[in-house]
Amino acid sequence: MPITVNNREIEYIPNESIKELLKRMRYIFPMIIIRVNDRLIPKERYSEYIINDGARIEIIHLISGG
Repeated sequence: MPITVNNREIEYIPNESIKELLKRMRYIFPMIIIRVNDRLIPKERYSEYIINDGARIEIIHLISGG
């Protein structure tokens, strides 16, 4: 079953962490918020948090300016 990232279905890769997903999708933004199945994941857990099959992921990158 695929996972959904920002309302787009992508291939599920077993044992993939959030950090690995970000690398695969080429997200390089310095300020990111990630929610998995409506649960906020702390940045310090990105390398250890394993994504489950069928997960719904929201990746929000913050932009600063003035």
